[in-house]
Amino acid sequence: MTVSAPVARQGEDRAQLREQAQARLRALAGPAAELREDQWRAIEALVVDRRRALVVQRTGWGKSAVYFVATALLRARGAGPTVIISPLLALMRNQIAAAEHAGIRAATINSTNLEDWAATYAQVRRGELDVLLLSPERLNNPDFRDQVLPRLAETCGLLVVDEAHCISDWGHDFRPDFRRLRTLLPQLPDGIPVLATTATANSRVVADVTEVLGLGSPPDPSSSGLGSPPDPSAPGLGSPPDPSAPGPRTDEVLVLRGSLDRESLQLGVLSLASSAHRLAWLADQLGTLAGSGIIYTLTVAGAHEVAGYLRERGHSVAAYSGQTEQAERLAAEDDLINNRVKALVATSALGMGFDKPDLGFVIHFGAPNSVIAYYQQVGRAGRRLDRAPVILLPGPEDQAIWDYFTSVGFPGPGQVRQALEVLGDSPGPMSTAALETRIELSRARLETMLKVLDVDGAVRRVKGGWVATGQPWHYDAERYARLHEVRRAEQQAMRDYLRLTSCRMRYLRTQLDDPAAEDCGRCDNCGGLTLSAGAPAAAVADAEASLRRPGVVLEPRRQWPAAMGSLGVQVRGKIAPAESAEPGRAVARFTDLGYGSRIRAVLSEASPDGPAPPELIAASVDVLASWDWHTRPSAVLHVGSLRRPLLVADLAAQLSRIGRLADLGAVEHLGRSATGRSNSAQRLKACWDGYRLPDRLGEQLAGEHRGAPVLLVDDFCDTGWTLTVVARLLRAAGAGAVYPFTLGLTG
Repeated sequence: MTVSAPVARQGEDRAQLREQAQARLRALAGPAAELREDQWRAIEALVVDRRRALVVQRTGWGKSAVYFVATALLRARGAGPTVIISPLLALMRNQIAAAEHAGIRAATINSTNLEDWAATYAQVRRGELDVLLLSPERLNNPDFRDQVLPRLAETCGLLVVDEAHCISDWGHDFRPDFRRLRTLLPQLPDGIPVLATTATANSRVVADVTEVLGLGSPPDPSSSGLGSPPDPSAPGLGSPPDPSAPGPRTDEVLVLRGSLDRESLQLGVLSLASSAHRLAWLADQLGTLAGSGIIYTLTVAGAHEVAGYLRERGHSVAAYSGQTEQAERLAAEDDLINNRVKALVATSALGMGFDKPDLGFVIHFGAPNSVIAYYQQVGRAGRRLDRAPVILLPGPEDQAIWDYFTSVGFPGPGQVRQALEVLGDSPGPMSTAALETRIELSRARLETMLKVLDVDGAVRRVKGGWVATGQPWHYDAERYARLHEVRRAEQQAMRDYLRLTSCRMRYLRTQLDDPAAEDCGRCDNCGGLTLSAGAPAAAVADAEASLRRPGVVLEPRRQWPAAMGSLGVQVRGKIAPAESAEPGRAVARFTDLGYGSRIRAVLSEASPDGPAPPELIAASVDVLASWDWHTRPSAVLHVGSLRRPLLVADLAAQLSRIGRLADLGAVEHLGRSATGRSNSAQRLKACWDGYRLPDRLGEQLAGEHRGAPVLLVDDFCDTGWTLTVVARLLRAAGAGAVYPFTLGLTG
């Protein structure tokens, strides 16, 4: 494809083009819309000068208007379709709807619309689409990468990378698939403009995004894709070019950074005495807030717990997380957009790209571990409102949750080398499931590691799995150490924000390197927001009682992990009903607001082994009393424990006495267990030969207790494989239904 010379060099009048851009903007955003100066500068750079641009502007500023207007103008001049790399389905849906308002034909390729792919590709070939939205993961799908992407790159008229901070592993939401753009950009013909946009990038992230996208100096080919961070003072990363200077060079990047102030947001922090006080305050104050909004929680369990309590108090809310079914998520988003619910109680899954201009408020039930992530989430509120309160309710469990997410970062060098060796020795591609049997990493961490190695050229995703390329790969331990320190510094910055006595918006803007940061006059410290610090005593007591209602369902494992035969464990497919456990119960998740902190303390490595605390025995009895058994257990036994033998044995004995159940003793632990945070295959392998039924117990299950339903007690449930393996042993020995019961549940 031959790209024509820049329009300006063909003599086109820029003033006339600006008028056309203004008209396109009004078609997109309404008759009152006015083109911002920096919007025009970006559009001019893309359409006229065919340059590359990075736009860092606050949420609601109009970044999407830049690429939709530029698309319309480029298409009118014969350019190919715009390709938008977009990270979230919610963002894609909103972008397609916005494009239609401006008469722009848009479609998306993602994991939820497989049936539309062929028709969409055909539309692209026939020139019937103006915009194609892709998820970053699609860039490394083998079929798409090898068959569709080359043609798409050849005919692309504009490449847009939305939420570009995801490219940077220094940012708060790094996604390795975004770095695949490093290989896409060289495939673009000369003169194809590129636009990257984000609302949440400090100078370090701006520098990294610029380097990865090839917008600045090219990377050192001898370095890893995770090498040292670029220098923020490098050429092309400072102030935008002087418009009065001689004509721009098309190989220079235009960086447009605007003020990150959000004039409508009223920031406030309210530190309350307990989780019960926070719940009571929220239930008491929610109805006083104008409009509808979002209540963010740090965990999936927290979203369901808070939503459940608010519904009990009569509020119309729904829980929303990455685990929510797709159809439910779409319905929940639509309910919020159309004000059919007061709020969605959501994890960070409801974040980038969700667009409700009149969102009335954002409340955080727990503090995010980064002020940059926090700024992005609060940016959902008040886009077209004069005032929108944004309230943070920190909790005592926040640090423990932060520590967990910090602990599951990029794997260590030994695990990376092991993966490369396993792939290098394999005669053909290995699936992620097969690799999981050889490398002790969770599925999510393993996939992230493989994606990073893929981007860096050490492995390649092909049909059937992954292969090693043989290219050398250097584990940059210094960079990972710096990343760890960055994460720790971000946590400290969040703690400082909670204790802040000066302007909160100024602090957030300073953290994002906004040079124009100044006092807002609207936050609780500036005097523009006053928060009621109390809740009625009866409401606090009601919240306390709700939090003290124990009981979480333990869903049994239904399927054996793939490729277990390679580990010497000859199981596959579904777990037979005659071998499986029934749905069980735990007193609480470790992250629950009520018993979670108490269970974490009792089960921590620093806590000595001993009898079960009376309050947890009482909570256990409450759980058992409310259990809707198919058949009530007649016996109890416990899993032999290396960590807490006294605790588990005492718990089982007391439940036996209180419930008048026969105490059959313990399943013997043979001293073999998985280490660290192993994946399902590794944990199952470690558990498989790790337990034995003592002869006396086997005789009882085969004799007087044959067919008896039993209560199986352990301290906590993590992957669920210990309970699955022991239940299988008990069923094979003659037990009836096996009901697992634990104090804690991870996750």
